[in-house]
This record gives sequence, C-alpha cells and structure tokens, in this order.
Amino acid sequence: MRATRLSTLGLRNLEPAEIAPGAGVTLLWGRNGAGKTNLLEAVYLGLAGRSPRTRNDREAIAFGEPLARVEVEIRDGEGDDPGSRTFLWALERAGERRHQVDGRPVDAASAELRPALSVFMPDRLVLVKGPPAARRAHLDRFCAALWPARAEARRRYGRALAQRNALLGRIRAGTGAVASLDAWDAELAGSGAELIEVRRAAGLALAPPFARAAAELGLEGEAELAYRPRSEATDPEALAGELAHRREADLARGFTTHGPHLDELSLSRGGRALRRYGSQGEQRLGLLALLFAEREMLIAEGRPPPLMLLDDVTSELDPGRRSRLCERLLEGGGQALITATEPGQLPAECPRLELAVREGRVLAEVSNGPPGAEAA
Repeated sequence: MRATRLSTLGLRNLEPAEIAPGAGVTLLWGRNGAGKTNLLEAVYLGLAGRSPRTRNDREAIAFGEPLARVEVEIRDGEGDDPGSRTFLWALERAGERRHQVDGRPVDAASAELRPALSVFMPDRLVLVKGPPAARRAHLDRFCAALWPARAEARRRYGRALAQRNALLGRIRAGTGAVASLDAWDAELAGSGAELIEVRRAAGLALAPPFARAAAELGLEGEAELAYRPRSEATDPEALAGELAHRREADLARGFTTHGPHLDELSLSRGGRALRRYGSQGEQRLGLLALLFAEREMLIAEGRPPPLMLLDDVTSELDPGRRSRLCERLLEGGGQALITATEPGQLPAECPRLELAVREGRVLAEVSNGPPGAEAA
C-alpha cells in the first residue's frame, strides 16, 4: 500500500502541482521556505483529513485563493492491475469542507484503506513536550492502526465519558437524577477497562524498540517509554468501584475526575522526563525514536508499514546516524518522504527519488539507486 500520486491546488505557497512519489524513499530538497514541508502537509491532509501543523486548517488555503484541494492516490501492491483509490481533501474559504475516498465521505471503515501515517515535524514535538492529551490521542491512533478491531474501545469510552459528564453537569445544576449515574458508570467502566488493556499492551510492546531506536539515533542515557494509567483497575468491576469511590468529588466538580482519559505515555531519558528536562535536540530524537519503534512494531505484527513524512529530520544527526536512519527506512519496505535543504544531507548510499523544490514548484526528478526507488 503506497501513495503513487499527489496533486495540490491552492495550498499555501505551492503552485498547482502533481507529483509521483517513489516506491521507497523520496527526498524533497530545496532552501527553507521553498514549500517542502507544505508537500508533506498536503499528503497528510489528503489522507487524514486534517493538518499535522495547525488546528485551523483554513491556514492552509493560499492567500488570494478561494479554496485548497489535495488528491492522493493510494495503490495496493504491484502487477498489471493493482487496486487503487483516490483520497480527496478540499476546504473552501467560506467554510465548506470535503474529505472523500473515491467520491464517498471518509468514515472509520474507509480510513483503513490508507496506510498508517508517521509524521516528524517541528509542530509534532507537542507529542514529547506537550500535555498528556496529545500523547494519549497518538497512542490510541497507533493502537487503532495496529489492532483495527480494537479501535472501537476508544470511541465507546469517549461517548460514555461525554454522556456521564453531561449528566454530572445537569445534576450539579439541579436538573438531573443521581441514580442515572449507575448506568453510565457501568458503560464507562466496561469501555475504560478495555481501553486500558489495549494501551498497556501497546506500551509494553513499544518499550524495547523505543529504547533501541533512541540509542541508535544518539539519545544519551537509558531511554524509556512507559504507559502510566491513572487507574489501577484490571477489570470493569474494579474500575466501576473506583468511579463510585470518587462520585462525590465528581458531583462537586461537575465532571469525571478519574479514568483513562487522564492517562499518560511517559518518554524519559536517564530517569528524567523528556517533556520537562530534555533539550530541543533530545526531544526531537525522542520523537523520532517513538516513530521508528511504532514502525518496527507494525511490521512485526504483519501490518503495512506506515507512510513516513519526515521534515528536516537529518539536520541534527551526524553522518553515522544519518546512515542508520536510512537503514531503518529501508528495513521492511514502505514509503518515506523526507525534506532537506541539500540532497547531500541524505547519505549517497540511500536509494531514493529526488525532487527539487523551488518557490513552491517541483522542478526536477532524479532517481538514485535501484529500480525500487524510481517514480511510480
């Protein structure tokens, strides 16, 4: 499963363009501000339906343009007649938004028709240095990519939490019945216990590859990834008991003060949290190690490798670690789009398709390596 075509219109500083990413590594190179990162954002917008850089997707519409539009074609396998589908994302300045696959709205089921996405951008450092909510959401998306059949636990928990909080608010305002909480406590405990179990399994499996990747990439000190649930419950009954014990506090505050919506995914180095004590460079390495740990686990579980979108990933790596980065990208196959200011920032032995980007335009295509690196 790989992206074979990307077309953009009215997106940031990009001229209307259509490119064919390589089957393996594609290097987008050019000076700062040329539009390289915008091309990565375009791929993400087309497939995920949202920007990895901002919560206000309208910022992606180019100045003076009425709308931004992205198409990404995904193809399954090779051969004479591989299956393909086209994802479309479009946003009008007036506010109308579309996210479709082959002309139909993208939903939870059709989202599985695209590869998992793994993004390294300066804005994504919020996963390391930001609040726990960002890491929880990231962990849940990874679990859904790893075990699609178990993705419903997070959605059920979110719905139950919203309903319970709404009821708590009504009770606090004098318009709700306390007895109604029992049903929502049972629903919240059932989905919550399942969510904790899924997250715990993913955290335990991710910890060893995270430590290995961090060491290879140069993060000094023992790197550790740990899932830290707020609850000590191991089954729905125990979690329901914890909720009952805190009911008075919830009623006083008007919202649920306990449960997996408060969990943490901890990334640390030498026993100290990267969020609080890591430098910018260490946080970058921590994020990259997390992405490669997830990639390794997906491949090990027989899932398709993620499509990696890596922005300026080599700038703080020495030559040896740049080589190791390329080795990891080539392990297990899969696609990667990487940006750099100079083509030499990616080792010459790394086969890739090179696309030069100048002032919002893609100017050239040069293959470097075996046929697997050529354009589609």
